[in-house]
Amino acid sequence: MAETETPNRRHLTTLFEITGSVLAMAYALLIASNTGTELLGFALLLLSAGLFAAWAVIDHRWTFLLLQGFYAASAVIGLVRWA
Repeated sequence: MAETETPNRRHLTTLFEITGSVLAMAYALLIASNTGTELLGFALLLLSAGLFAAWAVIDHRWTFLLLQGFYAASAVIGLVRWA
């Protein structure tokens, strides 16, 4: 059974890694553009942190999970301050 779980887990981590990275890049561009899209940018940061956090849990990367907690908190602060 462990053999069938590994490819599924690998697929999920790859999906979370790629999607989280794209969302983080979009967040950075939206914030840097200073075009009034800060709320969308911080929402994307929160989604990205959630995807990276899921990846960290699946791979048992606890320090990386802690970092994603920091990014998620930053996103919530940004959403509250810009709302």
